[in-house]
Amino acid sequence: MTEAKKWYAVYTNPRWEKKVSGLFEKKGLEYYCPLTKVRRRWSDRYKTIEEPLFKSYVFVKITEEEKSRVRLTDGVVNFVYWLGKPAQIKEDEIDVIRKFLKEYTGVQAIPVDLKQGEQVRVKTGVLMDTEGSIIKIINNKVFVLLESLGYQLTATFEKSNLEPLPNKKAL
Repeated sequence: MTEAKKWYAVYTNPRWEKKVSGLFEKKGLEYYCPLTKVRRRWSDRYKTIEEPLFKSYVFVKITEEEKSRVRLTDGVVNFVYWLGKPAQIKEDEIDVIRKFLKEYTGVQAIPVDLKQGEQVRVKTGVLMDTEGSIIKIINNKVFVLLESLGYQLTATFEKSNLEPLPNKKAL
């Protein structure tokens, strides 16, 4: 019985996304490096070029046994980890990125930058839609002050589980 292939995110050396994609192709691995068209200015002209949408990231669809082949590829730093394991990306999410890039031009992927004192909302889990303010940030963990029921509760969240609130000023 063949094992199902799953999508993973791979972290590459800076500006190696296209090179790593070419090396994956030579190894016969299924990969996806989302590219967006960007207009750049040279000293004498403008030129439209394709740049990776996610800097230093390439997606690869592999089985568990193929992970070592991916790690041993020149330019690959490691898999992107989530909760201590290589992060699996859902097929639907890859499809959404593909469709989005087909439909729109000049797309940019900008990471959300959370700051101490900023007002945020919890996106998932038991505390979903609860609002609070950021007390401190350590790596990927965010400590949020939640004020409800007349008590001050402090909870720790992964950055990806929080979203900044629009039009709310930091404390």
